[in-house]
Amino acid sequence: MSQRINRRDVIRGVGAASVVGLAGCTGGGGGDGDETTTTSGGGGGGGDDTTTTTSGGGGGSTARTLKQGILLPTTGGLADLGVPIKNGAELPRIVLEGETDFELDFNIQDTQTDANAAQSAAQSLRNGGYPAVTGAASSEVTMAVAENVFIPSGMVGCSPASTSPAITDLNDNGLIYRTPPTDALQGEVLAQVATERLGASTAATMYVNNSYGQLLSESFASAFQDLDGQVYQQVSFQKAQSSYTSRLSQAFNDNPDVIVVVGYPESGKQLFRNFYSDFDTDVPVLVTDGLRSASLPSDVGNPMENVTGTAPLAAGPGREFFDEQFQAEFGSEPGVFTAQAFDATAVCLLANAAAGENNGQAIAQQMQAVANPGGEEVLPDTLAEGLQMAAEGTEIQYKGASSAVDFDTNGDLKAATYEYFGFEAGGGIRTIDELAFSA
Repeated sequence: MSQRINRRDVIRGVGAASVVGLAGCTGGGGGDGDETTTTSGGGGGGGDDTTTTTSGGGGGSTARTLKQGILLPTTGGLADLGVPIKNGAELPRIVLEGETDFELDFNIQDTQTDANAAQSAAQSLRNGGYPAVTGAASSEVTMAVAENVFIPSGMVGCSPASTSPAITDLNDNGLIYRTPPTDALQGEVLAQVATERLGASTAATMYVNNSYGQLLSESFASAFQDLDGQVYQQVSFQKAQSSYTSRLSQAFNDNPDVIVVVGYPESGKQLFRNFYSDFDTDVPVLVTDGLRSASLPSDVGNPMENVTGTAPLAAGPGREFFDEQFQAEFGSEPGVFTAQAFDATAVCLLANAAAGENNGQAIAQQMQAVANPGGEEVLPDTLAEGLQMAAEGTEIQYKGASSAVDFDTNGDLKAATYEYFGFEAGGGIRTIDELAFSA
């Protein structure tokens, strides 16, 4: 484990908190496929402190364990993006090492980018007593685990990457949150880019046939039409096909000014290979966050100079600290949704400290209280002090690496910043511009 950089010499100004050195990290024994890590804090008890508290917060003690699940894809169609997102979700535990009296018990599960596998993994977290979970990534998977595991079991789910508008309307009893913005917002961003940046008045979409793809395609089409644009085709496609030539031909009917592609890297590799082999590569293509993979040009075998895209951007006040810690720990630059993953875990931990017990319903009551405006400011680099204050009942406001993390009544973000990006010929992502949008 690499040494944490920019370590504070003195406790910074969000409140006085005693800091006791941690004993270290030990692997635990979860079920099949579990990766369980418990960080032992100074003076912590052996098990969970189940002292109940009111919704006003303030468990009063740091001599207890905060249990946190992580449910993200490290294999399957989203593995390229999922592994860095998982790293971002785990980073708060590493940042807190040596900084808090709380014991931290993390259990990491792989969704395999599959709804059935994810539900099994979520049940393992439920059976292990993990009351809050950072995850899932794919909107389709998040909805499945929310409806079939999290909500019936009274567990908090906070996704760092699921953007489907359908999640907003879940009957979730206040248990489901997310740190990226809804695609209802991203559809407007895409439409603005298509008209203002690319000069398009006609368009077609290609979308992966799930909730994420369909609703983002529809969101773009609605916003594009509001800007007097015309959408000729909305073409669905299945993941992991050997060829997408017929679907591309359908999207290119009537020669649209721009093609919008909503998908994941696993399918995107083949789709763009077919595109560059068989079609007019002068047509501009817009992609979304699911295809923001730095390796895509090299995987496709083309510089992809005609392809640009939009994705939620990490633009919170704690971004610089997060970027430094992520690179120091994992040896790579943060990627899409990695900062959102850090924030999802951080908010869950703060809400757990405020609740005073490992109980999903109690934690859910504190999610907005610890994140929304009002109270002492807590940043990623003062997370340990924030936990202390939350446990004491002090009103706090977490401002994250990705955004200010201000939740509305549906658990969605009220505002977000988007990146307008392009691909580097030899691999990599370049930021063309930053676009701020409010719901």
